[in-house]
Amino acid sequence: MSTSADTKHPHVVRTEGVCGGEPVVRDTRFTVRAIVTYVLRLGMTVEEVVREWPHLAPAQVYDALSFYYDYQDEIDELIRRNTPAPDGRATA
Repeated sequence: MSTSADTKHPHVVRTEGVCGGEPVVRDTRFTVRAIVTYVLRLGMTVEEVVREWPHLAPAQVYDALSFYYDYQDEIDELIRRNTPAPDGRATA
């Protein structure tokens, strides 16, 4: 069963057993962490993300970014733990 991560973020949910319980875009396995990485770290625009992954809607991407700003410390930690070290090993 999925539950809305926060009523302020209708497009973001946490579902036990999906992506380790990380916040994802509702009805997908696309993590908030991935959207943040593509948009804020790699410089993709929301339009580019939607063009690359057409199952995402602009509102979903913007809501994931909004969720990030509300839970920035948590998402930054998920990014850190899932980013390989320069030697290729996991950082966590």
